[in-house]
Amino acid sequence: MIMNKMYTYTVFDVETPNRANDRMSAIGITVIGGGKIVDEFYSLVDPETSFDYFNTRLTGISAKSVKGAPIFPELWKTIEPYMSDGILTAHNAVFDMGVLKKCLIGYGIEWKPTAKYLCTVKIGRGCLPDMSHKLDVMCEHYGIALNHHQAASDSHACAEILLRYIDAGYDVNSFIRTFKFV
Repeated sequence: MIMNKMYTYTVFDVETPNRANDRMSAIGITVIGGGKIVDEFYSLVDPETSFDYFNTRLTGISAKSVKGAPIFPELWKTIEPYMSDGILTAHNAVFDMGVLKKCLIGYGIEWKPTAKYLCTVKIGRGCLPDMSHKLDVMCEHYGIALNHHQAASDSHACAEILLRYIDAGYDVNSFIRTFKFV
């Protein structure tokens, strides 16, 4: 059995301004190291694009909210060390990884060609197949506080869910996949 507590997991969640899902309006990062949460980061992001009413209503983030926030290339200087250290992890990871990829490509930022990642939805479906794996349902199941569709809260909740899986003895690393950024 793989010793899951020996790994570093960079758990992240992004919010987007519109249905294109090619820019971020916020990012939350929660780092797990040694089997516990060791760091957290949050920032609004100026996506330099329009906001859809749906996204603003869902997240509470608007063009006014991000006024003065860093644009993605400025923020990347801060978050790249987080993103480069550990196994990237998200709830419905393909969405968050896809937004990250589109931001990197859209701004012409070169990073690594691939990254190892985990999806807590996939882990949940494999380990707890008889229940819904929506983030709010999982948080209710485990008694985790959640302010849904707020990037900091969502990344923290996802990290807590991952820790519950690890503490239950699930071999979460058997769910590691590789995401292509190029």
